[in-house]
Order: sequence, then structure tokens, then C-alpha cells
Amino acid sequence: MTSGLWELVLKGTWTTIQLLVLSALLAAAVSFAVGIARTHRLWVVRFLAGLYTEVFRGTSALVMIFWVFFVLPPAFGWQLVPLWAGTLALGLTYGAYGTEIVRGALAAVDPAQQEGGVALGFTPGQRLRKILLPQAVPEMVPPFSNLLVELLKGTALVSVMGMGDLAFSGNLVRLALQESAHIYTYVLLIYFVMAFLLTRLMRGLEHHLKAGVR
Repeated sequence: MTSGLWELVLKGTWTTIQLLVLSALLAAAVSFAVGIARTHRLWVVRFLAGLYTEVFRGTSALVMIFWVFFVLPPAFGWQLVPLWAGTLALGLTYGAYGTEIVRGALAAVDPAQQEGGVALGFTPGQRLRKILLPQAVPEMVPPFSNLLVELLKGTALVSVMGMGDLAFSGNLVRLALQESAHIYTYVLLIYFVMAFLLTRLMRGLEHHLKAGVR
């Protein structure tokens, strides 16, 4: 490939990284907010949190991207740029999967720990911050690592909006060179390297958090 085509692929890689970081931050915020809400003592809060989870977990991420980018603008009179449309659609969709990770990890904490917090006079918020989350978060890291890799692969869906991510840029290079095998091999390798680095980073975070708990 020429230097110009490599530059196109690198720009696409950078766009994918930006989308991954932004959508992962949104998904993490949604995961913790809704996941904690699913353990709330009020049934209305649990119902609304469960409704969000089922709706976004039960719909296609690709269709959600279409909805955010093509359906919402005529309805509300504004248009999101592709980066923010992709961030919103992917963050909300993958955040719905993350809520179950948070809910399950919180539910797995020994009930005696909760009872101890009650005996000490802790409020529900204090029990959450000082007892539940410190023990549950390290157990969330492995499934969140898998979800993050899935999110990385899901970023390729934004190419349907014409967004210049890695998948879109790779296709442009393929069309320019009329060569598929080499181009898509390079793209696969770039995705693999990013996924490998993510798993190493999350594994290091897991060891650090578990060391803190011990």
C-alpha cells in the first residue's frame, strides 16, 4: 500500500479507538447506574431498570445505530454527528449487558456482609460504597473485559453511517486496490492487537483490585 492509503487506515484506527473509549465510558456509567438500580428496594426502580435492560439487550445494535442516526433526527429536529450517534447507540446497547454483570456481582456478595453493615448502622448508600462495591467490582472485571472486546468488534457497525472507522477505511482501501485478502488481513490483525492490549490491561486491573481487597 502507498503511504496515503496507510494514513487512511491509521486514521480509521484512531477513529475506532475514540469510539471505543467514548462508548465504553457511557456503557460503564449505564452499567453501574442501572445495575445498582436493579437491586433497589423500591419495585418501581427495579421495574424501570429491568425494562431498560430487556429493551436494549433484546434489540440489534445495528438497528439501534440506524434508529439513533436516521430516525431520531426527523422526530426531534436535530442531527447527531456519526461519532456521537455511534457512541450513544453502542454505549446504551452494551451498557444493558453490563447491568447484568453489576447486578450479578452485587448479588454474589455474602449476605452476612450486608447484615454486618446493618448492625453497624450503615445507611444503604454506605453499605453499597464500603461493603458491596469493594468486594463486587473485582469480580466484575473478567466479564467486563469480555464485554469490552465485544464492544471493540461492535464498533465496526458504525461503518453503515459512512463513519471513517477502521472497517470503513479498510473497505475504501480494498476498493482502491481491488485487493481483499491482504487488506482485510491487515484489518483483522489491527483488531486483534487492540483486543489483546485491552485484555492485558483489564487483567492487570483485576490483579490490582483483588490485591486491594486482600
